[in-house]
Amino acid sequence: MTDHGFDAAVALLDIPDVPNFRDASCGRLRPGLLYRSAALSGLTLEGARRLRPLGIRTVIDLRTHAELATAPDRHHDLGHTYLHAPLLPERLDAEHPWPSDQFAVYRLMAEVGGAAVAATVRALASGGGPVLVHCAVGKDRTGLTVAVLQHLAGLDLGEITADYLRSNPGLGLDAGPVPYLDEFGEQHLSHPAEADRLHTALDRIRQLHGSIEDYLTAHGVHGGELASVRELLTA
Repeated sequence: MTDHGFDAAVALLDIPDVPNFRDASCGRLRPGLLYRSAALSGLTLEGARRLRPLGIRTVIDLRTHAELATAPDRHHDLGHTYLHAPLLPERLDAEHPWPSDQFAVYRLMAEVGGAAVAATVRALASGGGPVLVHCAVGKDRTGLTVAVLQHLAGLDLGEITADYLRSNPGLGLDAGPVPYLDEFGEQHLSHPAEADRLHTALDRIRQLHGSIEDYLTAHGVHGGELASVRELLTA
């Protein structure tokens, strides 16, 4: 249990071959509206059968074009709208990676990911919910995007952080880093989620824009959409 009483094991939903799948609701955020997960590239027919009752209308994929080319999502005629909204720039090859320092990655996400985060907000505002947001493993890019939405729902930083840290048991990272292969076949380590990294990104957003709301409006979200999403998330 966390300080906010969230049981990470209870939060996880069993969707075969889609790790870290869960409802992102907590605190005031209405359940059944915002889901998060790893990529759907391994989604099986059984997994699709389990997803169908959730009524997901929009899937937002935060990965790069290269990641999609290597491991495209599987949809199995679920009928949802698929939106590709890359949150980080393309890695041209294995020799041009994102920063190796995790705090630098989170600062970069805050600096360049606004359009992707705004696309998620606008999808909800336009009636595209329930929404599933994912990146590769549903931890970092997804973590920042969901944190912004949870902020709009009025969650405090402790609640947002507690949900963010649920990715560690969701990905088996509670025991330490886990190796994985990137889209170029290079082996790396997936590091556990740490609160300070998310806080670094949120602080950088505020340094650049003054507030999360101003960050979103700077990337094309108008006041009516913000109000609509707030009402939807907390109704």
